[in-house]
Amino acid sequence: MKETDLTTAFKTNKQTWNERVAVHTQSDFYNLEAFRKGRSSLHCFELEALGNISGKTLLHLQCHFGQDTLSLSRLGALCTGIDFSEKAIVFAQNLNKELLLDATFVCCNVLDTSNHVTQTFDIVFTSYGTIGWLPDLAPWAKMIAQRLKTGGTFYIVDFHPIAWMFDYTVTPAVMRYGYDQKQAIYEQYMGSYAAPKSNLESKEYGWNHSLSSVINALIGAGLSIESIEEHPQSPYNVFPSLERTDSGMYQMPNSLYPLLFSIKATKKH
Repeated sequence: MKETDLTTAFKTNKQTWNERVAVHTQSDFYNLEAFRKGRSSLHCFELEALGNISGKTLLHLQCHFGQDTLSLSRLGALCTGIDFSEKAIVFAQNLNKELLLDATFVCCNVLDTSNHVTQTFDIVFTSYGTIGWLPDLAPWAKMIAQRLKTGGTFYIVDFHPIAWMFDYTVTPAVMRYGYDQKQAIYEQYMGSYAAPKSNLESKEYGWNHSLSSVINALIGAGLSIESIEEHPQSPYNVFPSLERTDSGMYQMPNSLYPLLFSIKATKKH
């Protein structure tokens, strides 16, 4: 897309995410009532990968209204959350005060993080539906390297690019998009993943990035890949026809392809 078109895409996405805040904070999906009482919003993949984070500085990219950031803060990390939605950041700041936590929240496009945050961190973290909003992963990875301390850890767990090859606005879902699609994917539909029956109209531009694109962007930014995993199960029931497992996760009935991938990388120099 041309730069002017990217401006339109980011503006459209921001409007959608701003409108989602009021709906998502009231949804069963996010279950804020339980969260306020101490329930963590984190899942086994990130908890196992990050380990003991008490006392560590942590930058959480694309944090929405801060639930995961604050869950990480509850574990003792010194957290900064980034999101481009003004309404999400305001809600996160108020929730932080309400829960008497010490997280910091900054409103900016994730690609512009280094223009707003100069601190370096022990950990940079992002999860579940983040990189698909970015047209080019090279500046994203460069920013991550800038914000990591030497010896610091980057961790991502996100939905697998195979899962994004399908158009879920039709039933049954149809494989329509490329595994590594450079052209923007535009979708317009009612509801959202957290509130599918709401009157919210979602308009969104996204991009599908192959695993090699993610890995090579991080390597190109100077990070060393420590591990790559592909997971058949997801903690979120966000794709059609998923079945709940005994562990409380969700998976495809035939498990033909993974639903998640995760990458752990470090900044050596």
